[in-house]
Amino acid sequence: MRQKGLGLIIIALMLGMLLAALDQTIVSTALPTIVSDLGGLEHLSWVVTGYMLASTVSTPLWGKLGDQYGRKRLFVGAIVIFLAGSALCGLSGDMGQLIAFRSVQGLGGGGLMVLAQAIVGDVVSARERGRYQGFFGGVFAVASIVGPLLGGLFVDHLSWHWVFYVNLPLGAVALLVIAAVLPADRRAGRQRIDRPRVDYAGVVLLGGATSCLVLVSTWGGTLYPWGDPVIAGLAIAAVALLAGWVLAERRAAEPVLPLGLFRSRAFAMASVVGFVVGFGMFGALTYLPLFLQVVHRVSPTVSGLYLLPMMAGMLTMSIVSGQIITRTGKYRYLPIAGTGVATGGMLLLSTMDEHSSLLAMGAYLLVLGVGLGMTTQVLVIVVQNAVGFENLGVATSGATYFRSIGGSFGVATLGSVFTATLGTELQRVLAGARLPPGFDPARVRSDPAVLGRLPPALAGEFIHVYASAIAAVFRVAAPIMFAAFVLSWFIPQTRLRETTKAADLGESLGAASAERSSLAEVERGLVRLADADLRRGYYARLGALAGLDSLPPQAVWIIARLGGEGWVRADTLAERARVSREYGRPYADRLVADGLAHRSEDGESLRLTPEGEQVALRLLACSREGLARLVGDWGPDPRLDQLCDRIAPQFLGVDSDRPP
Repeated sequence: MRQKGLGLIIIALMLGMLLAALDQTIVSTALPTIVSDLGGLEHLSWVVTGYMLASTVSTPLWGKLGDQYGRKRLFVGAIVIFLAGSALCGLSGDMGQLIAFRSVQGLGGGGLMVLAQAIVGDVVSARERGRYQGFFGGVFAVASIVGPLLGGLFVDHLSWHWVFYVNLPLGAVALLVIAAVLPADRRAGRQRIDRPRVDYAGVVLLGGATSCLVLVSTWGGTLYPWGDPVIAGLAIAAVALLAGWVLAERRAAEPVLPLGLFRSRAFAMASVVGFVVGFGMFGALTYLPLFLQVVHRVSPTVSGLYLLPMMAGMLTMSIVSGQIITRTGKYRYLPIAGTGVATGGMLLLSTMDEHSSLLAMGAYLLVLGVGLGMTTQVLVIVVQNAVGFENLGVATSGATYFRSIGGSFGVATLGSVFTATLGTELQRVLAGARLPPGFDPARVRSDPAVLGRLPPALAGEFIHVYASAIAAVFRVAAPIMFAAFVLSWFIPQTRLRETTKAADLGESLGAASAERSSLAEVERGLVRLADADLRRGYYARLGALAGLDSLPPQAVWIIARLGGEGWVRADTLAERARVSREYGRPYADRLVADGLAHRSEDGESLRLTPEGEQVALRLLACSREGLARLVGDWGPDPRLDQLCDRIAPQFLGVDSDRPP
């Protein structure tokens, strides 16, 4: 593929993923303003939960349908659904409409997340893919940092509607580029060995059970009493759907989440801890802007700024944790320390009231972010290292699925705590308050902005109520996070596989699970390891392994490019190496002098001699052996052998090039 066309595709894919990742965080700082405009404070959590739940539940379906029916059309469809949901969200006239349209938006967002990453594997050679994976990890980091800030800026300078409208022009650009430049659906030049069969029953039953449980945690004790028939019916439906899911998974050829995974202590513990980490992270992101804007009366933009310490702590410690694991091969103590620090952060946040300083709150958020950053990426590594090759893909998706579902439960459950505490405390204050004539007491609960129009003394009482209700959210979250700390001690330490060390920021900061096959998951780690290897004297070491110690690495690079190619123009070689012909001439002359290459009569082209072709084959064999060693700790599997056969030529530059 031409480099210009590839660059446009990558930009469009990154734009699509940025939109989906951004919509998990950009809404948080706009929520207080949205509630003031539309009302329905008791439903605030569902603006976040609706998106996350739809995105998470639909992700496995998008991934497997893309494998079966081709990704271009599905990716275009995901963009269209996402943009339609965004436009409808901006046009919403009440909270019920906004929640419904956020679910539509989340359905498209799930497709954007998983298909963008999969398409990269189709259009980028293995040799270059490690670099692009780093770019996509950076997209998640950018979305996490700037999302709350952008949400505040739009609310302050435009309106909350632009939190959703901003997706339209950006998404339209991505849609046009993908439709025009991305090649027609194909199998990336090869037959897919592990082409999946979609477990439709498993996806529907698990998604339905999860939705029912989230509704129970949201409505129970707030909108309906715990003994109400609606709550009882939802609980019974959840149990029935879970039972149906268990039966479906036992019969499915390729279950969406194999039941046997739960027999692994590492997978079970990591999934539970991941659930709680998602619970705390998204619960904090949802209710802290409300605390800042209502209790401390700061603008939406400033409230976004005060969330930056948490996101910066997460990002920094995710990077540091990955480096520690790569260098030491040890991971068990990181989630233990991380959940312990996060518990401390939750306890500190639970002490906040209307008199707490914003500087202290920033420090508390930094503590929470550091703890979460030490945990999120590591849990994916724990799961990947605990299962066999045949379950690697579903185990990775399962780990991130539980974190995302934990976020949905966290926002919903903590929303119920907030609503119940706020209602009780408001009734107490209203019972003894002297309200201005004509003032409707219900407005205090439905529209926090009304507090600014009350007499200072009365407004102070209501602000204290809001501060107490939000502090109660963290008082509930702290012991739940402590439970994760206790459970993290049961995560076992085992020898770390080589490809498992190559996790990236996309795993730690991406909230939606990325559905990949086992083979694609190993390939993802393998190309990152090999990409790092290419930057550390690869051709010098490869030449030494092939018995070419006397040749400079530049000459080894030329042999690798000429192998099996026939006559190749010197200009073409220089362009591929990104050097001048004068720079490369001495190395070409060396090959001609050693009898490894011929030069054409006009001096413009080179080709290997029969001896040179044998040397090129030795280089290819050494490259393949190096890759095979990296995946050898997964055990023998013909699919891994074919993976090494396929990408070894790419790392020698058959499809793309990097100069030595």
